[in-house]
Amino acid sequence: MNDTLRLSTRRRYRIVGLWLFAVAAMVFVMVVIGGLTRLTESGLSMVEWRPVTGWLPPLSEEAWQETFAAYRATPEYQKVNAGMSLADFKGIFWLEYVHRLWGRLIGLAFAVPLVFFIARGWLDRRLTPRLVLLFVLGGLQGALGWYMVASGLVDRPDVSQYRLVAHFAAALLIYVALLWVALGLVQRTPPWSPSRGLGRGVLAVGALVVVTMLSGGFVAGTDAGYAYNSFPLMDGQLVPDGLLSQSPAYLNFFENITTVQFTHRVLAMATLAAVVGFWIAARRRPMPARARLALHGMLAAVLVQVSLGISTLVLVMPIALAALHQAVGVILLTMIVWAAFELRPLAERAAAPVVYRSAARSGAGAR
Repeated sequence: MNDTLRLSTRRRYRIVGLWLFAVAAMVFVMVVIGGLTRLTESGLSMVEWRPVTGWLPPLSEEAWQETFAAYRATPEYQKVNAGMSLADFKGIFWLEYVHRLWGRLIGLAFAVPLVFFIARGWLDRRLTPRLVLLFVLGGLQGALGWYMVASGLVDRPDVSQYRLVAHFAAALLIYVALLWVALGLVQRTPPWSPSRGLGRGVLAVGALVVVTMLSGGFVAGTDAGYAYNSFPLMDGQLVPDGLLSQSPAYLNFFENITTVQFTHRVLAMATLAAVVGFWIAARRRPMPARARLALHGMLAAVLVQVSLGISTLVLVMPIALAALHQAVGVILLTMIVWAAFELRPLAERAAAPVVYRSAARSGAGAR
């Protein structure tokens, strides 16, 4: 491969990587919108799923009346919002509509450039199936979102917390995959060899962060954040009564409000300790500037995240703070993905595009 062709290939990979970063940013916004939809109880306002024909909202008074009539047949209206006016209904409808529309726009923003890149031969044989798989996962995520909504349209005026967390977990999976692939395309592999301990350590911290975030999903799904609005004690106790009152015991972690909130508190404090501890241990090791910046980003994000979590709790779930808490959680996950990418052992860097591995061996990636 001559120098001119290699430079052209690098530029193409960079364009593809920047596109994936843009899609990841759209997924980030989608997660925030989804959180707002949950916080404002807007998610059950649209009682039909029309993935192909549902682009347009009601455009006439008659259409609005038909849409509102469909909502009035749901358990949420009958048990929670009985007597709601059409104007109030529009207030919750529009947020859910934007949520679904944004999901469709993400699909377009991914599909159209993907077809272009494949048609132009910009993707290698390993990258193409990965991106196609990500597109399929995005479609399945939309179906999972409807599966979640459907759980609140039958008997109970709320969605299943299990389906809510599954939907959230799938969004995080897609987001992390987009970031990881994009990083491999825009950043040359640096000619340094971090210890396996650093790589494994950041992955362990990342796993704890994900578990804590999913625990927060159960807090949202059970409305556990509206109880025990004090910190660090819960109803004046460090370990509250009724912690494992349900049977079988494992259900307490998913359905018992006391246990759900207590578990999230414990995991949040464990995450704070893990990130701070890893930062203290890793900052003494020699590493490139990018890796060190990612570590500092992890530390800053976790400090802000814990502060927001406590503030959201003691102020009894103000929507703005709660949404910001979720957003910063995703930012923390972003910093960890970046740190894991920078600290991955050399043996794991074989998945990078061939042109970047060649650049690293020739010293092109040296700082």
